[in-house]
Amino acid sequence: MSAKAISEQTGKEFLYKHICTSAAVQNRFRYANVTSETDWDRLTQDHPWLLTERLVVKPDQLIKCRGKLGLVGVNLDLVGVQEWLKPRLMSETTVAKAKGILKNFLIEPFVAHTQEEEFYICIYATREGDHVLFHHEGGVDVGDVDAKAQRLLVGVDDKLSEDSVKEQLFMHVPEDKKEVLVSFVVGLFNLYEDLYFTYLEINPLVVNQDGVFVLDMAAKIDATADYICKAKWGDVEFPPPFGREAYPEEAYIADLDAKSGASLKLTILNPLGRIWTMVAGGGASVVYSDTICDLGGVDELANYGEYSGAPSEQQTYDYAKTILSLMTREKHHEGKVLIIGGSIANFTNVAATFKGIVRAIKDYQGPLKENGVTIFVRRGGPNYQEGLRVMGEVGKTTGIPIYVFGTETHMTAIVGMALGHQPIPNQPPVAAHTANFLLNSSTNSTTPASTRTASFSEPRAANDATLAKKPKAGIPAAASHYPWLWPVKEEFTGDCYVKATMLFSRNTKAIMWGMQTRAVQGMLDFDYVCSRDEPSVAAIVYPFTGDHKQKFYWGHKEILIPVYKNMADAMKKHPEVDVLISFASLRSAFDSTMETMQYSQIHTIAIIAEGIPEAQTRKLIKRADENGITIIGPATVGGIKPGCFKIGNTGGMLDNILASNLYRPGSVAYVSRSGGMSNELNNIISHATDGVYEGVAIGGDRYPGSTFMDHVLRYQDTPGVKMIVMLGEIGGTEEYKVCQGIKEGRITKPVVCWCIGTCATMFSSEVQFGHAGACANQAFETAVAKNQALRDAGAFVPKSFDELGDVIRTVYDELVANGTIVPAQEVPPPTVPMDYSWARELGLIRKPASFMTSICDERGQELIYAGMPITEVFKEEIGLGGVLGLLWFQRRLPRYACQFIEMCLMVTADHGPAVSGAHNTIVCARAGKDLISSLTSGLLTIGDRFGGALDAAAKQFSKAFDSGMLPMEFVNKMKKDGKLIMGIGHRVKSINNPDMRVQILKDFVKGHFPATPMLDYALDVEKITTSKKPNLILNVDGFIGVAFVDLLRMCGGFTRDEADEFVEIGALNGIFVLGRSMGFIGHYLDQKRLKQGLYRHPWDDISYVLPEHMSM
Repeated sequence: MSAKAISEQTGKEFLYKHICTSAAVQNRFRYANVTSETDWDRLTQDHPWLLTERLVVKPDQLIKCRGKLGLVGVNLDLVGVQEWLKPRLMSETTVAKAKGILKNFLIEPFVAHTQEEEFYICIYATREGDHVLFHHEGGVDVGDVDAKAQRLLVGVDDKLSEDSVKEQLFMHVPEDKKEVLVSFVVGLFNLYEDLYFTYLEINPLVVNQDGVFVLDMAAKIDATADYICKAKWGDVEFPPPFGREAYPEEAYIADLDAKSGASLKLTILNPLGRIWTMVAGGGASVVYSDTICDLGGVDELANYGEYSGAPSEQQTYDYAKTILSLMTREKHHEGKVLIIGGSIANFTNVAATFKGIVRAIKDYQGPLKENGVTIFVRRGGPNYQEGLRVMGEVGKTTGIPIYVFGTETHMTAIVGMALGHQPIPNQPPVAAHTANFLLNSSTNSTTPASTRTASFSEPRAANDATLAKKPKAGIPAAASHYPWLWPVKEEFTGDCYVKATMLFSRNTKAIMWGMQTRAVQGMLDFDYVCSRDEPSVAAIVYPFTGDHKQKFYWGHKEILIPVYKNMADAMKKHPEVDVLISFASLRSAFDSTMETMQYSQIHTIAIIAEGIPEAQTRKLIKRADENGITIIGPATVGGIKPGCFKIGNTGGMLDNILASNLYRPGSVAYVSRSGGMSNELNNIISHATDGVYEGVAIGGDRYPGSTFMDHVLRYQDTPGVKMIVMLGEIGGTEEYKVCQGIKEGRITKPVVCWCIGTCATMFSSEVQFGHAGACANQAFETAVAKNQALRDAGAFVPKSFDELGDVIRTVYDELVANGTIVPAQEVPPPTVPMDYSWARELGLIRKPASFMTSICDERGQELIYAGMPITEVFKEEIGLGGVLGLLWFQRRLPRYACQFIEMCLMVTADHGPAVSGAHNTIVCARAGKDLISSLTSGLLTIGDRFGGALDAAAKQFSKAFDSGMLPMEFVNKMKKDGKLIMGIGHRVKSINNPDMRVQILKDFVKGHFPATPMLDYALDVEKITTSKKPNLILNVDGFIGVAFVDLLRMCGGFTRDEADEFVEIGALNGIFVLGRSMGFIGHYLDQKRLKQGLYRHPWDDISYVLPEHMSM
């Protein structure tokens, strides 16, 4: 949600810190917070004024009308405050229908004043601007301020002036207080704007000779503006409504939501309830709650929540396990039900999200069975058949009763089944597979007569629109080379633009903002199946790459779509474009949309992002209205015009496009707030009528860019639309404009309406539903009130959402009966091949892999090394040696083996700058080469003569030992063959000057390895070689080589064949390469740090041996 209530203490802190006014604001920061855990001695030390002043004490828990409820203690000393708190602190009380515990109180200085010194002020946001209400009489008995107060509307982007305050608000204010009040009110309004408040009320505001006193305050801020206001807000805590406890699980899900691009919401209503929900989609979650309450389950409804926006498997798992943990803590004598529901998804991979839920069910299968939990599942969307299959399978394997249903079942039918109001079907019909659109549709070229209208054929755009007579001043002129290619947005009359009736045609061209390749391909597939002549996406704007071309499919062939770094180039090169589809993030959507509206060729903008601050949205709306641009969104999936154009992911994948007949127009146009529910409407309408003519999801924010009435009027004026469906919801007042339009005769076509959120009036405390705008601040904003008003106005309103499809069918049948709609013959669409990646996801194809790997998997939520998750790697503290064991040997090695590997890396890390590898690295570094080049230069010197003796030594000693040769026989044979014994000999070290690296390793190996036969054999060889020459010792390479053979053979983790294979394929040389890389990098950094110049080898260190002059 966006507008969230803050505590009185937080609101006053914001005011005292940031208000800019010449008025003397008194008692700044003089408040003390009291809970059951308060240390009064410490409190008085922190706030010494508590001991000397008269005080006021009141609960700070979002309770309205505290004075009338007797919840304010006035004019008390500290002892009096403590006595006043004794019967109230941690006591249960009832406010309206909400019952809760009083546990957070605020103490402030008492301000003695008269009634004449009390004033009332309130600032709140609406679509048109910010309203300032002021009344010269404040206090407990202020009464109906909406009727009594003076009101001033400050338009979007306008400023509040002192003159307007004096003239329109202060008619009854005494002259001696006007100047102080004017300065304070203007400062308060500026504070309200700067800190993104959406509501700010002070009652009473006391003004006397000492200054201004803010006594009681209530406020809401736009939580989506956190990224803008973080520096001023700090860490804001949003308290729950009174009557509802703040649960740690809610905070956990809120934290997941904040870290995710998806939407995750959870509100716990009754932790002891037997009905739990896990619903996908903000709109769908409200519909399920409505249906549960309609069927008498309000007292047993345990939670409200939703997950949407394509959460990952891990995020869905975390969300599901939280709910399962909550619902299995307390048993219920009737058992419990879990409703896993949702509408038909537009772009979420249902199978992927269900995998997370299945994991959670498996983890909690014991508690679920102990609590007698029955699970009901209904879902549709991409890959939903696979999701339902795995959900059904987990029911069979765990023994938990799980009933699964797809799009063939009405969305909320599972609620009636779960609550025992209707029987559970034994075998639901099997829905078509996602891949069915691959089949040749010519095998079924006709459909029943009621599935097509005779009026679906649209004239070309140029016949339906009127050209603008002149461009708006100051806006770049749009190219007018191809006016017949798009519907023109407005008709210019006088000084304003009138928005066009038709937003999209078969020739509409769009620019996509953001690299959303899946959405673009979905649009192109839709275009193709609609038999459009050309793709609807003309270009992509993506500021993070240079101009280039991106490859997509048009049917069977590949095409290139240009990608531009900036908007100006895209507009200039594509004058035929009139639609922008913006996938910009919530942080960049405002700026990119404002930039787009400079170009008069743009008629329609769809803003997908959720979480844009309301103040920014209102500015976008104002600019769009000035320029005659229709905005769809923010927080929307978009819209669709069957046979013509679709926005982004609207309508889902091609199987749903075909199943809902969205490839050609029907007779019914709809408008909805919810994107997920718009796809459900596509399904409902396609089953009940001849299909959708056009559908728009205006978005779930409080201030959508275009309103219900905007689109209903468009549909009214569109000849092809014969009936209208509107899915409204709790919150806001836009539905009343439709009521007015019906009553006044402006809307004459049949309108079927339903407002979701009827359950809200049944809850004891306020619930913020999934959409930001889905919260009723007044009684007339409730869904119940709106449905009744629409019914009274003459709209067709069902009794519940369950009956919406039936009412739509009834109205449609009447229109067919009276000849308004004439069903027409169906024409099959062309087939579109499935993308390879999606076909593989569905398991329809197989392909031999180009690569195979068995050591690492990065595809899931957590990196895995040889089967061990990265979190376990750190939890078990296996160290670098343990990681090397996993990645090189696919084994969890013993602790001593990991330590030995790390010791080998340390002793081989470096051996000075004179050796060939370090020398090469240094020369390269001094030649100005980069780190990688210099390191590679050094590594290329590693071989049998330098550093590569580990493998050779291991092989030679192993062969001799395994063949049964005595050490002396081995030495003699190598001498006879004229071969060096690898790992024997050192340039500097000798039997009299031992290599301490070898000694350190030898002590460790002898002390920790279970057996060392190969090392013992090598040491016997060393005795023979050193007797001939003292420097023919077992060197560090040889020692590591033979010791590693002992490790592989004797640790118990490898077979003999596996141990020999690792030696044969060069694993041991890898130890030297890895260790010495550390030293080479050190030499590179050292040379750069010392700023050494280009190296040139001195002449006196070179022996020039040239051929002597030969003469006769």
